[in-house]
Amino acid sequence: MEPLTENTALSSFINYKNETRMQCGNYTIDLPELKSGEQYRFVFDATACVGCHCCEVACNEQNANPDDIKWRRVGEMEAGVFPDTLQLFNSMSCNHCIDPECLKGCPTNAYIKLENGIVFHDDPNCIGCQYCTWNCPYEVPTFNKDRGIVTKCHMCVDKLEVGQTPACVQACPANAINIEVVNVDKWLNEDMAKEGVAPHLPDIEITKPTTRYILPSLPEGAEFKPADEHLLKPAHPEFPLIFMTVLTQASVGAFVAIFLGQFLYSLGFNLPAPTATMVFFALALAGVGLPLSALHLGRPSKAIWAMRNYKTSWLSREAIALGAYAGVAGLVWLMYLFDFNGFLKLLFEAIGVALGVYGIYAQSKIYRIKARPSWNRESTTKRFFGTGYIGFLIVSFLLLLSNQASGAFVLLAITLLVGAGQYLIINDEVNFYKYLNREHKNYYQLNRTKKLLFEHFKKLKTARVHSLRLFAIAMPLLTILFSASGNYTIASVILFIAIIGSFVSEIIGRYLFYVTVVPLGLAGNFFAGNQR
Repeated sequence: MEPLTENTALSSFINYKNETRMQCGNYTIDLPELKSGEQYRFVFDATACVGCHCCEVACNEQNANPDDIKWRRVGEMEAGVFPDTLQLFNSMSCNHCIDPECLKGCPTNAYIKLENGIVFHDDPNCIGCQYCTWNCPYEVPTFNKDRGIVTKCHMCVDKLEVGQTPACVQACPANAINIEVVNVDKWLNEDMAKEGVAPHLPDIEITKPTTRYILPSLPEGAEFKPADEHLLKPAHPEFPLIFMTVLTQASVGAFVAIFLGQFLYSLGFNLPAPTATMVFFALALAGVGLPLSALHLGRPSKAIWAMRNYKTSWLSREAIALGAYAGVAGLVWLMYLFDFNGFLKLLFEAIGVALGVYGIYAQSKIYRIKARPSWNRESTTKRFFGTGYIGFLIVSFLLLLSNQASGAFVLLAITLLVGAGQYLIINDEVNFYKYLNREHKNYYQLNRTKKLLFEHFKKLKTARVHSLRLFAIAMPLLTILFSASGNYTIASVILFIAIIGSFVSEIIGRYLFYVTVVPLGLAGNFFAGNQR
């Protein structure tokens, strides 16, 4: 494939547009030539917008998008009490940010910041991972299910190249949308904090957006609320990612347990050595989990491209680290299978542990993004590592089956600590929402997450807490007691049930993790289309 450059991307795009465009009109625009340190940007006049949504329709027609794909969206806000009310609209597409999170997070380098400042999405390089739809605090990138890729506003760059205005500008009957040139340094240092903000928009420091707003004079004390705040629905469950994350985290946990067993055995402790069967189970968990992530992609056949942007994308780093971990785990399994002993085996196990631990850390960093407050918490990383207790349960079970109770006792003791830690993390998370501080800067989004968690998914939340306490703490403790009395059969049955129950508990927890997230987004966005 030809290397990605600004020229090749634009040429490909313009050729595509020449075949599919539906012209809204040919209106010229007189923009001065860009100087060093300048770029194009949108200007939105909220005093003129009447909320007619013509800009949305024109954008869709120009770009041949179906009606559920919205590159430009109109948000609606309200203030006051009837009959003394105020209404405010915000027509927003891509803000062509100075520090775009979509570009930094994209694992395939499918985003380019052009010389004219436009944040351009290069469709052929997109695998449809939708990570940019999470990273963008404005939810601008939109997944096109029919094409299997993400698409977004490009400021009608093909029109600008020939001196025409973008479709949304042409269509607006109130002349509320325009294009102008901005000096980036002046905008950042002097004007952004004054002219780049509007009610209920995300923190401008996240991406440093360039859109300039003209707002009406607002009465003192007027508090605008999103017109759709009474609407609340769960987010997409992301089932492939639910199982992928839980399985890979359990796999790394099992591999850590194997490494600890081999390390203690090599030091001369009176403990059983790990076996090829144990390594196989750790490898199998990763072998099943990792391919599941491809089912989340719009173009799964190009999943390998996810490793391209290791410099800035945590998704790329996760793919590389966990892929390497699986490879090393496979090599270690062969070493056990063919009775290859010595320092080299222990060394490769240590390398596998390091890769696995870094891979799970990178996995957690994928979700710790400012655009999604309920994910962007330290507890996310702790929870992801905590799921590794399942791997310890599995290795302990295999030890019990072979009557190696001494090794099982050591691992079960560690399991109890990790399981108790996981329970405390989840309990603290519940208490965080229970006593959510109204002064929190993301109170609006977090409070909506709270409503989903405590009202919509109340039964699942309760089941998650109680099941974790039962399967991660009570049953491992019972296993130790029965094993100590020599009842290995009963202990093995209890531990097997604990493994199944723990998997179910973690799946429930991860499901709640995905469906209760509330992004920052655009306030009053009734017609969001299919944003994830």
